[in-house]
Amino acid sequence: MKTLRILFVCTGNICRSPMAEGVMRTLLQKAGMDKLVEVDSAGTHGYHIGESPDPRTRQAALARGYDLSTLRARKVAPEDFARFDYVLAMDTGHLRLLRRACPPEHHRKLSLFMHCDVPDPYYGSAQDFEHVLALTEEGARAWMTRLPDVSVDGNAADRP
Repeated sequence: MKTLRILFVCTGNICRSPMAEGVMRTLLQKAGMDKLVEVDSAGTHGYHIGESPDPRTRQAALARGYDLSTLRARKVAPEDFARFDYVLAMDTGHLRLLRRACPPEHHRKLSLFMHCDVPDPYYGSAQDFEHVLALTEEGARAWMTRLPDVSVDGNAADRP
């Protein structure tokens, strides 16, 4: 069976997308699905390449049991569009940028992570990071309920 690959994308890959990666990785491990589904995260911009997630991101995540200490920021690479089955944008601005960068044959893989934009907490307070983490948990749980029904043939037609 082919491993399903999911990429979460935000701006700099230090707040929202590493949260989504960490939450989803933990949920997959708890469900015994971590060998079937691979998750990663990246940014639309290379502002923070090689850096750990924002300290406020790590703090909020760790308080809820998600360890993001091994994650490092990277920028979306052209090969990501072929490699991943789902490329999930955290907001409509990211989705627009991804559509411009993505070869047409992979556009079907692009989607929003949730049905609404996940707000950027970067310029906000600790409460904003907590709120975004709660949204990320909600979105990851929604994706988890759909994973058994998701095709692993590279067709990303079924979306939560």
